[in-house]
Amino acid sequence: MEQEAHMKICVYGAGAVGGHIAGRLASSQAEVSLIARGQHLAAIREHGLRVETRDGELVSHPVATDRPGDLEPQDIVIVAVKAPALPAIAEHIASLLHQDSLVLFVMNGIPWWYFHSHGGDLDGTHLQRLDPGQALWDKVGPERAVGAVAYTACSVVAPGLIRAENPRNRLVLGRPDGRADDRLDALASLLNPSGLEVTVTPKIRDAIWAKLLMNLIGGSLAVLSASPMKDVLDKPAVAGTAKAMAAEGAAIARALGCDPGDPYEGLAKLAKSGHLQSIAQDLQAGRPMEIDAMFRVPLDLADWKQVPTPNLDLVIELATQRARAAGQYQDTPS
Repeated sequence: MEQEAHMKICVYGAGAVGGHIAGRLASSQAEVSLIARGQHLAAIREHGLRVETRDGELVSHPVATDRPGDLEPQDIVIVAVKAPALPAIAEHIASLLHQDSLVLFVMNGIPWWYFHSHGGDLDGTHLQRLDPGQALWDKVGPERAVGAVAYTACSVVAPGLIRAENPRNRLVLGRPDGRADDRLDALASLLNPSGLEVTVTPKIRDAIWAKLLMNLIGGSLAVLSASPMKDVLDKPAVAGTAKAMAAEGAAIARALGCDPGDPYEGLAKLAKSGHLQSIAQDLQAGRPMEIDAMFRVPLDLADWKQVPTPNLDLVIELATQRARAAGQYQDTPS
């Protein structure tokens, strides 16, 4: 496809997930650049971006900078920055865009653009917790946004070095309005040969909820237990509560018109996972945590739709308090 060869793609935030995607993209015909910072940026500039996969190491030398303004406008910007940091970089993302650019937000939880082109009584609702002051809504624009759900267990092992632990890595993409888009198909055909399976869906919110159910359970229990789920969900008392949490999460999704799939199927996979959930890694590393996007906003939505969530309420309140006590979460108004 002619379009692929000339696509300019910038990965904003070359941490575990962004670096992994950038490393996969580097073997394609696209022009790839990265926004990174600190030691990570220095290591990428000096030794290249290194991604360890089950099939061997990918080494690439993309243009890397901590100054978005130095780059030309991009066709696609893939933003892989944790949700709490997004409002502060809205202006920098905007500086990378031309009239027709798309911005993919690869993130966990409910995205800031969730109700754009949603339809129904909540259409166009602005989520204040996720986008205070409407910085993203006004500077990037929800009409440019593309949802992206990643199934890649990745971690930054050392500056410039990322390890992808899963044998199978997937990325689900979709526009909020559900329309097909040639640029997303082009991106999929760039990434698929690299070993990152990309599917484009007209129902991205279903995909968001399917993963969110796992994060509501796995993320909150990992924050409380500092353990991978295989060491937590093997306890009958915890497994019973997790099952109730999964049912409550699915009820919120269905109340919003989404099909999250079979929540118990995801729970069975979670119970075998030896990977410490990323939000618990953030807690241990002293980084800001995605408490609002992954925990608080889903429960706000449950309130709006009057879905009872007693098990989620209890576990998430405790997990949120754990983050507050560590100084890694400050409440924002809903």
